[in-house]
Amino acid sequence: MEIREITVRRMQMKMKQPFTTSFGTMQDKHFLLIEAKDGSGRSGWGESVAFDAPWYSEETVETNWHIIRDFLVPLLLDAEISHPDEVSGLFSSIRKNNMAKAAVEGAIWDLYAKQHDMPLAKALGGTRHQIEVGISIGIQESLEELTAVVRQYLEEGYKRIKVKIKPGKEIEIVAGLRQAFPDIALMADANSAYTLADTPLLKRLDDFGLMMIEQPLASDDIIDHATLQKELKTPICLDESIHSLEDARKAIELGSTKIINIKIGRVGGLTEAKKIHDYCQGKGVPVWCGGMLEAGVGRAHNIALTSLPNFILPGDTAASSRYWEQDIIRPEVVMEDGYITVPNGPGIGYEPDFESIEQFMTDMWTFRRGEPFVL
Repeated sequence: MEIREITVRRMQMKMKQPFTTSFGTMQDKHFLLIEAKDGSGRSGWGESVAFDAPWYSEETVETNWHIIRDFLVPLLLDAEISHPDEVSGLFSSIRKNNMAKAAVEGAIWDLYAKQHDMPLAKALGGTRHQIEVGISIGIQESLEELTAVVRQYLEEGYKRIKVKIKPGKEIEIVAGLRQAFPDIALMADANSAYTLADTPLLKRLDDFGLMMIEQPLASDDIIDHATLQKELKTPICLDESIHSLEDARKAIELGSTKIINIKIGRVGGLTEAKKIHDYCQGKGVPVWCGGMLEAGVGRAHNIALTSLPNFILPGDTAASSRYWEQDIIRPEVVMEDGYITVPNGPGIGYEPDFESIEQFMTDMWTFRRGEPFVL
């Protein structure tokens, strides 16, 4: 599986609406698009999910560009690999930088599946032909606005509603939504906005029948989450705390979590995501696929991963039209009655829309095997 060429495109896409969490508000999404070519001219595609600022993790678009350019691409173009599972080992000398690694590894997985004329979902071991999807809704100006947004997405068919919360914007919001929608599958995402001192406040959320509360405490914590879970009836789901199979194992053994959100970028790629999935399945811990406001390529990778059997809870992989006026793949991702059909074409199953890619691209660099790197 000789990789002959890697092209990195810097992209900028404007979201339909600003997206607000406890960290802040984002309107423009900057990201890197990775294209890997083999000797036959076939291309595989990956997408970096890091943001401009290090508020979700320590990684940013700029740090991803540095790590991909100066470390990962040279390692890959100097190597001979036979399977994408080898990429994580190849990159193991580079500490952390999981989102950079996942972007490159994702392109290799797509290329591998295309070389073998199989869907990426099948290459990963996926078994589902459809995936059930939910929606993630940012913090709104008022409960009335949030209620209207939730009603709109329920009418469109989304199976699960996730709302962002932060101190001062949690009890009233969740109570109001539960009153308006008594029977919906509802969860709250805190993005590490609370501490153990907030346990009495968080216990009040037990009254509203939530599916889970996601990452209520510090982004690097598994100890205090175990303490908090003992006080809550509501299951805790860990997101930012889980970067590897080892993190997942320790969190489950400590009782820190009852559900795990698997994000491909956060855990370093599809290979590690599969390992976490398999371990959780063996432990009876359900998983779901979280979103990072991906464009079409990253969204397609999420769909393929979610086809694995232990993704039994609706994820954040909404339709392209949820975020973008125009996506960078053809066809765009479409949701019908709360489900997305897993594509059965080779690789990610979607074709790059080069006209859209050119429209949103702000820079491009190509690196070839055997040639010096020149920027």
